[in-house]
Amino acid sequence: MDVASLTALDRAHVWHPYGPMPGTRDPLVVESASGVRLRLADGRDLVDGMSSWWAAIHGYRHPRLDAAVRDQLDRMSHVMFGGLTHEPAVRLATKLVEITPSPLRHVFLADSGSVSIEVAIKMCLQYWLSVGRPEKRRLLTWRGGYHGDTFHPMSVCDPDGGMHSLWRGVLPEQVFVPTPPAGFDAGVDHDYVALLAALVEENADSLAAVIVEPVVQGAGGMRFHDPRYLHVLRELTLTHDVLLIFDEIATGFGRTGTLFAADHAAVSPDVMCVGKAMTGGYLSMAAALCTSEIANGISQGDLPVLAHGPTYMGNPLAAAVANASIDLLLDSDWAADIRRIEAGLIAGLEPVVDLPGVVDVRVLGGIGVVQLDHPVDIALATKATVASGVWLRPFRDLIYTMPPYVTRDEDLALITKALCAAVAAG
Repeated sequence: MDVASLTALDRAHVWHPYGPMPGTRDPLVVESASGVRLRLADGRDLVDGMSSWWAAIHGYRHPRLDAAVRDQLDRMSHVMFGGLTHEPAVRLATKLVEITPSPLRHVFLADSGSVSIEVAIKMCLQYWLSVGRPEKRRLLTWRGGYHGDTFHPMSVCDPDGGMHSLWRGVLPEQVFVPTPPAGFDAGVDHDYVALLAALVEENADSLAAVIVEPVVQGAGGMRFHDPRYLHVLRELTLTHDVLLIFDEIATGFGRTGTLFAADHAAVSPDVMCVGKAMTGGYLSMAAALCTSEIANGISQGDLPVLAHGPTYMGNPLAAAVANASIDLLLDSDWAADIRRIEAGLIAGLEPVVDLPGVVDVRVLGGIGVVQLDHPVDIALATKATVASGVWLRPFRDLIYTMPPYVTRDEDLALITKALCAAVAAG
């Protein structure tokens, strides 16, 4: 099919993320991808500065990941997980337990990040129901967060600035505290800690869990906060008999400079969600991990099973490539790559610091963010980055990059140059 016909059919029939229907803006048509480059149907190559929404950390068509999928395809592509099991899923669950903070010991494999958040919340709600505390069914979080697009995750996204504000009155009403003070190494604001403590204590009898994105708030605003606030939350939740959920879907598997963002604080939650980079961007899969206390509590209830079971749970193809992706990451010097990318982002984004309209430039690990004092003109910014040979996807007042870990220095320089061009254009 020629590009014009494909684009016309796309506009008429395909509903893209956060887009209108029919479409009003023609997307670029990708023909193939290899390494860190996307090959467009018109023959142009673009360096991918987004890791396909932060998932393709090893780039595209990696031989080890391709081989893992092909090998598993020769065995079986899928089998139901109810009453059956298989080696890829067992190996993956065991591997996740080994690399995540102790005492997370039990793994529920889900279809996507948002679904894993649903599962995590359901774990906490069903735990309290099972141990005779049905009144503990609300969640506390801080503003500026994003946890997914299904209904319970939407209820803990930012209630005003987030895209889910139109669902107010339909979603469960949760407890929100202000956005955590900005800055990875900013120190702890004791007034903010006092506010956190007061709200947790005040609502403890009705709170099932506190849920946060540790260290980096992603799609809610790409904000960084001091890891010591995780210590504060862990202490408060233990003191007031509230569970703690960490959403590591965006931060897991090395993106912030440690294997998991919680590692910056050496803090372990009661439930942790991982996804995105887990399969290296090959297939959709996520996981919710929990402690034995939660699993045993649910098992003692009137309904002694977790009330959830996706059709494609534990999909062998996804589990096989997830195993290969994690092994590939751990076999590499990924921490050095992240330090190299961080240094390149700091140097490459320095020219925009003093440009008109720039509010903040911040870098942490493999994340580089430029925040403007106005909404980005997406069309102009995209035109500027594509002209520079790079694919970026700005949103709201942010132009940012989260490149694959295998991005070489010369391609990283292209990314930062394109980001600077987008700032000037948008």
